Amino acid sequence: MSYQSFEEIINVCTSENKEFWQVILEEDIAERNVTIEESMHQMQRTWEAMLNSAESYEGDLKSQSGLVGGDGQKMADYQANHGADSLCGSFVDECIAGALQMGESNACMKRIVAAPTAGACGVLPAVLVPYFKRRCPESDKMLKAMYVAAGIGQIIAHRSSISGAAGGCQAEIGSASSMAAGALVYLQGGDCKMIVNAAAMAMKNLLGLVCDPVAGLVEVPCVKRNVIGTVNAMSCADMTMAGIFSRIPPDQVIDAMKEVGDKMDSSLRETALGGLAQTPEGIRIAAQLL
Repeated sequence: MSYQSFEEIINVCTSENKEFWQVILEEDIAERNVTIEESMHQMQRTWEAMLNSAESYEGDLKSQSGLVGGDGQKMADYQANHGADSLCGSFVDECIAGALQMGESNACMKRIVAAPTAGACGVLPAVLVPYFKRRCPESDKMLKAMYVAAGIGQIIAHRSSISGAAGGCQAEIGSASSMAAGALVYLQGGDCKMIVNAAAMAMKNLLGLVCDPVAGLVEVPCVKRNVIGTVNAMSCADMTMAGIFSRIPPDQVIDAMKEVGDKMDSSLRETALGGLAQTPEGIRIAAQLL
């Protein structure tokens, strides 16, 4: 992507009176040398794959390791039976269930959409699919939200990283949460500045998050961290819609994430040599499995 900062995108939005999604759509057309119809068709396929992945969850499946599976069904049952009285409320509980389900589907080798990675695949669909079902049954608007998310992910990837091995889990769940926060702000009617500020706040909240998969598998604690990214995105979107902005400029937040990732010890970057992976129980699980 030719844009190297959120500031550049905002400048184009302002000077050319365009929405965030339009700028990203036009960039995709230019970068891949495709038509508007071809770009939209590809995004439609991605959105449909995300919907199908959510619909195809099987609550009785367990991953090959046996570490994850079934929690998404438990959360869905809880939402159905106690959503009106739960602390988070029915809508948030549905999003939590969706995050768990998609993370489990990934661990069970089912089809998912990496957004931006497989390990963080649960965050974006966890907020977009329930929003689509409950609040905005317009596929066209959801596709535009997907372009918003894609643009945010591209800037993060360019300025920093979306790889847990390079930057820790902040680069994966943090990026996914930023993408989801920005997409939600767009859906709620926020402008370009609000979109990038929501993305920045979501990333700030997860700075320093390590990547410490037990037994080297993208299961524990990865699946449940998708939930944190999901709820974080929703809270940041609501804060932004309330007029609360990041005191640190969005591009500088992403640069800080890169600095933190670069300084992070290698044992905390997807090597399973530190953090939860090296707790007594983490070591026991790894020995049992490997």
